Amino acid sequence: MSEAAYIFLMSSIREAVLLLNRFDFKHRRVPVIGCEAARHILEAFGKQERVEASLDLGISRGEVLLRGDVVVFGRDEVAVEELREVAEDKRSLYAVVDGGLAKLWAERGGHLYKLVNAGAYTAPTLEIDGIHMHRISGITPWRDSLQKVKLARVGRGDVVLDVCTGLGYTAELAARRARYILTVEKDDVVLELAEYNPWSRWLESDKIGIVLGDAAEVIWKLPEESFTRIIHDPPRLSIAGELYGIEFYQGLYRVLASGGLLVHYTGAPGRRRGKDVARGVAERLRRAGFEAKLVRELYAVVAYK
Repeated sequence: MSEAAYIFLMSSIREAVLLLNRFDFKHRRVPVIGCEAARHILEAFGKQERVEASLDLGISRGEVLLRGDVVVFGRDEVAVEELREVAEDKRSLYAVVDGGLAKLWAERGGHLYKLVNAGAYTAPTLEIDGIHMHRISGITPWRDSLQKVKLARVGRGDVVLDVCTGLGYTAELAARRARYILTVEKDDVVLELAEYNPWSRWLESDKIGIVLGDAAEVIWKLPEESFTRIIHDPPRLSIAGELYGIEFYQGLYRVLASGGLLVHYTGAPGRRRGKDVARGVAERLRRAGFEAKLVRELYAVVAYK
């Protein structure tokens, strides 16, 4: 893509985004810990006055002070008894805010949202009503997202549409390779939790635009043939059936540039009951105009225009 073509394309995308609900992502720069960091700090308690620990789920290390019956995180003092409770909680993650530890979860609209510890010092997953939004068995959420970006063959110069932002890992990893990412998320609660997630910090980038809205509606408000790559990673079919329908696929076809590539993650729900969601996805994508093939080992369908 020539520089002039890119400038014209970005002008069209940004003009469209101005008419949509843009989310201004702000990473909350507060310590976030899980059971592993809590145990590490407690092991040093009573033996030394300070200890190095990861306060951002493995991205870096910082120093905390051990004083009396409190642990000092920067300006915040947390009672050691609170830290012991975190050390026993293998699934939850906690932010240090206002002199205490706040569990990173939210309940809204009858739904329960949680940031869930997916392993020692690694990117967490998002859980909604008990359903994980990433693969976590034998793989980390970060690695899971990287596989999707690689499958989409995102490279220098690409303009990428990321459908269903979630915690933003796909958009962040794509931005390391592509020229610009537009990502769409329907649920503001998800983005608010992501603001506390250390592994979502790179969403705060000039290369990434975030739209808060229903992708099934947003897709028709974006300029035609404006993206060279699309990564579509929706919730399972039973939750977001509209994002698996032929009308939405026609919208994806409309905004994908000629010669572009779409990666549609499907997972494998219903497999034990003999259901083949991926095959149905591939058939509907073909009806929408795509050439499509199944990539079973990555639970995805790859489609071409």
